[in-house]
Amino acid sequence: MAEITALIEGGKATAGAQLGTALGPLGVNIGKIVADINEKTKGYAGMKVPVTIEVDKQKNVTITVGSPPTSAMITKEMKGEKGGANQRTDTAGNLTMEQVKKLAEMKLDALASTSIYSAAREIVGTCNSMAVTVEGKRAKEMQKEIDEGKWDSILKA
Repeated sequence: MAEITALIEGGKATAGAQLGTALGPLGVNIGKIVADINEKTKGYAGMKVPVTIEVDKQKNVTITVGSPPTSAMITKEMKGEKGGANQRTDTAGNLTMEQVKKLAEMKLDALASTSIYSAAREIVGTCNSMAVTVEGKRAKEMQKEIDEGKWDSILKA
């Protein structure tokens, strides 16, 4: 079995040097593989995502798409702003709880969490380390509100 790993910009894989030279000798349909990768990664447009392509002896192809770092997803959600240097004094940006839920759903399989609630708490924690507030509040306050059920209407929806 051949295994190729690459870091691909979401929705922008090409049959160029990175994939073409690795897949060409395997005798598989490179165009179809590139199209499949682009379809699977289109939700990560503007971000680099790890992709693993496995080709067995019968030329069956399995494509596995990893998840970009949570910090990169938060940065994209903030429209490209960078995180702050000091989480106690800086505020680099702000996310809504709806945005946190969206990120939690996207990252659920990659996180240690087993529920949207715990994934949302992890996302809020990452926001804290980037000096990003959620609903204008720091992470500890937001995590407490999540635990108290204040955001159930959004997280359960």
